[in-house]
Amino acid sequence: MKLLRKMTVTALTAVIAVSAAFAGGAAAAGSLKGKITVNGSTALLPLTLQAAKEFQKMNPKVKIAASGKGSVTGPQAVKKGIADIGACDWDASMDVPGFKAFDGQVANKVAVIPFATIVNKNVGVDNLTTEQLKGIYSGKISNWKEVGGADADIVVITRAFGSGTRVNYQAKALDGGDIVKKEKNYKETGSSGDMKTAVGTTPNAIGYIDLVYVSGDVKAVKFNGVAATTENVINGSYKIWAYGYYMTKGQPTGATKAFIEYVQSKKFQQGSLKKLKFIPISAMN
Repeated sequence: MKLLRKMTVTALTAVIAVSAAFAGGAAAAGSLKGKITVNGSTALLPLTLQAAKEFQKMNPKVKIAASGKGSVTGPQAVKKGIADIGACDWDASMDVPGFKAFDGQVANKVAVIPFATIVNKNVGVDNLTTEQLKGIYSGKISNWKEVGGADADIVVITRAFGSGTRVNYQAKALDGGDIVKKEKNYKETGSSGDMKTAVGTTPNAIGYIDLVYVSGDVKAVKFNGVAATTENVINGSYKIWAYGYYMTKGQPTGATKAFIEYVQSKKFQQGSLKKLKFIPISAMN
């Protein structure tokens, strides 16, 4: 009986200790305060907005303001001191074609972004090869009948210079090929949302976008016979994808560090991130 009483007291003490530790951790999480400004990638914007909503619910004293104007504006804003996080579709701490490294910035990997070639719903083509895409974006192919479609001029929609989606699409879908500006049947857009709208409202249009935006009046076409799906990115058969980064000036601290760690957490990576058609970074390791 004494032994049972001793065991009960010991167990109760352990429960109280664990409960106190949990309460302390919860209080520590809820005690975070401050403002976090995120600028940059429109491809990552849906992810950032969802993460901000969840993080602010757990940390009501933290306010997060997020906007997207293209990847290059993210590290630029961090450099100028007007943003705490620069969302970018490439590691901006390193040189990439067309852009020099942003010295002193740290690349915090937060997601895998699948990109897709999209067309207006009236286009009858459902697969395009690397060489066909290179021909379309260089202007050498200008009619859908040249790639198995109807006799109609191809309207090329692309992202403006500075877009991370453009950087990755040009490198991986076009194999480094040029995007040539044309006098007609050509348009540049400033965001992923604008790209979706332009392709969806323009008959015979072609463009490219991250998978989370593919819906409604646009459809994704296969790339070299492989569908643009998260599963095909993970199994290695679909090649148009990139890591997404949160760039910071030096190592992040305080609320900024806590927010980035939340986005990198198993809870968010395996939950909301996957629902938005991004891929957890652990899936590609």
